Amino acid sequence: MSVLELVETSTQSLSIQSTNPIEKSIGNIKPPAELIAHPDELVDSIIAHVGKNIVLGLPLAIGKPIAFVNALYQRAKSDPSISLSIETGISLEKPVGKNSLERQFLKPFVDREFANVPDLDYILDLRKGAVPDNIAINEFFFKAGSFLNSPQQQNYTSTNYTHAVRDLLDKGVNVVAQLVAKRTINGVTTYSLCSNSDLALDFAPVMDELQKNGTNVAMVAEVNTNMPFMQNHAEVADNVFDLVLDQNLQQDHKDYALFAAPHASISPEDHMIGFYASTLVKDGGTLQVGIGSLSSALTYSTLLRHRQNSLYKQLMKDLQVEQKFPICKTVGDTEAFEEGLYGCSELMVDGFMHLYNAGVLKREVFEDLTIQTLLNKKKITTQVTISTLLILQDHNAISTVLTRNDVDYLKRIGVFKPSVEFTDGLLHIGEQSFAGNLKNAEALQWITKYCLGETLTGGVVMHGAFFIGPKDFYDALNNMSDADHKKFCMTSVNYVNDLYDHFIGNQQLKQAQRKHARFINSAMMVTLNGSAISDALENGQVVSGVGGQYNFVAQSHQMPDSRSIMKLRSCAVRNGKLKSNILFNYGHTTIPRQLRDIVITEYGIADLRSKPDHVVYTELIKISDSRFQQELLDKAKAAGKVAKDYEIPAEFRNNTPESIAKLYKKYTQKEVFGPFPFGCSFTEQELQLGKALKSLKSKTASRKGKMQCLWQAVTAPKPSQTVAPLLKRMGLDNPKNLQEHITKRLLTAELSK
Repeated sequence: MSVLELVETSTQSLSIQSTNPIEKSIGNIKPPAELIAHPDELVDSIIAHVGKNIVLGLPLAIGKPIAFVNALYQRAKSDPSISLSIETGISLEKPVGKNSLERQFLKPFVDREFANVPDLDYILDLRKGAVPDNIAINEFFFKAGSFLNSPQQQNYTSTNYTHAVRDLLDKGVNVVAQLVAKRTINGVTTYSLCSNSDLALDFAPVMDELQKNGTNVAMVAEVNTNMPFMQNHAEVADNVFDLVLDQNLQQDHKDYALFAAPHASISPEDHMIGFYASTLVKDGGTLQVGIGSLSSALTYSTLLRHRQNSLYKQLMKDLQVEQKFPICKTVGDTEAFEEGLYGCSELMVDGFMHLYNAGVLKREVFEDLTIQTLLNKKKITTQVTISTLLILQDHNAISTVLTRNDVDYLKRIGVFKPSVEFTDGLLHIGEQSFAGNLKNAEALQWITKYCLGETLTGGVVMHGAFFIGPKDFYDALNNMSDADHKKFCMTSVNYVNDLYDHFIGNQQLKQAQRKHARFINSAMMVTLNGSAISDALENGQVVSGVGGQYNFVAQSHQMPDSRSIMKLRSCAVRNGKLKSNILFNYGHTTIPRQLRDIVITEYGIADLRSKPDHVVYTELIKISDSRFQQELLDKAKAAGKVAKDYEIPAEFRNNTPESIAKLYKKYTQKEVFGPFPFGCSFTEQELQLGKALKSLKSKTASRKGKMQCLWQAVTAPKPSQTVAPLLKRMGLDNPKNLQEHITKRLLTAELSK
């Protein structure tokens, strides 16, 4: 519910009456935030308020207030008397090539796709090793792979996303800042936490309490008009923040663009993983997904199931899904979505918008436990009838003889029209009035004729904690109608990621909303005992972070009809050599074996929950790449985890890239799948060059591969009319030295294939 719907205008000073404890705790005691037009002035105010020892808490990804952060960083950089510690996660940075060839490829793309997107100064200095001693940058989640083999590994804090506020407070955070959107309606200004309600909703009441106790802390916002204004829990009063940087107060100011993640290509293997995952999604259920191509692949196959169901079922038949992986019959569905899905995901990706527009993401959940329970039991629907009223009375949600509180409640949930009034024990609408006795047949007829609303109100189809995505995703959020916006609720990460009681909703409500939940996450590797490796390597180097994965896995085991699904590619090239991602053992674990459940690769589904070890081991071997199956089986037998006479069934011995390619080709000819089903951020030239550069990088990863490529370069033909423009795009049309001549020949050979 938007706070604007709860504005009380009966007194001279407008006050926002909200059920949100943040606003209730702050109330009218705290004045509206001070507006500041210039970043440097905001820095001055912060130093005056909290002093020169600043511990700055920032949200993930695009929620960082870059103008303020850069101004504060530069002030601390120029003034060693300031101690600045930045506590955050996912500090986004534009793509930068590792060599001259990659840089030449990326520059036009970056100039185009990241136009007017500012850099974070502290990241630029971090890459150069130029952060001064009085400044520290600590992160609890890295952008995947961004700080491998970096000194920044020493500044990583391992924590669950749900514990981030606690951990930042333990570190002494005294300034919390983020990017917001702003709007004023009928003289009332509110701010939207937009992409990052995740931590701010939990920080605000704590920071307010610290202020009341005399601690010098500050909640800071930076306005950016490009931010989609999200409503519901994300919309807060103008006194939630202490200081607001609004550079639009300056004449002719233009806000910077948001960092947008380009559309990721979906490989044939990713499509197969997404397809298998889609068979486990239950109509009428709940969906959580992560970011990246595996998430996009799941979205695509879910849409395929809904829109082209006969073709979807043919693909299931070709893959023998039901015969080889019977779990899809007990856990999932194969039909188009009638009841639809509800999204409950810490990260709201663009896939949820595609599902919403297709009519798949449409199951509404409500903040009222009685309503949600009755909907789950199919006692009522979202369509209001007189039966809705009587069933609420039967379940003691309202009295037989309606009271003022009953009428207010019925209006709030949409059972009664907003125009219904209650005075002197009578229901009033216009000039009509009648007693609200639900045992009286005449009263029920009158209520049916004059009072009933059409549908329940306040339902949402999506709860998310933060979002990031491509440009068209931000455009879609900005262009949504008001009615559509009310269906999407950005909220606290603690509300989304676990089942514990929270000020927004208790465990009973959360569990009622999240029926048939499918918490679908990605892993880098899985061991044969069912442990998942998702965040770090066995040498201790952190690839990304735990984030919310552990919480989602844990809550899936707390609800009887929910499942945790872990997706991963069966193998990967590491250190120039192809290796299995299903391993016998590994020296690091993100998700322990006792929380094992469902694992999916491009070769199928392994159902591990409640299974003894010998089944767990063999089920995972069945969905591993056949080039590694025997080695895995031999190790399992040697450890006594699998019977000596066990043989891999014949139907699981053809797990090869060739089998995937054959099936993929068959369906691409039917215009199914494809690398960019949701749009492409690259030009045709860039796609050709990207494919060639990726192939060269893979081939030259080993000494043997380098020698073969050099030989092909020596024998490469003269650049054709097709290849010549691509070489020019890479600045290799007129090579200036021996290195460029060799590179030109290497690229010519690869592009000429």
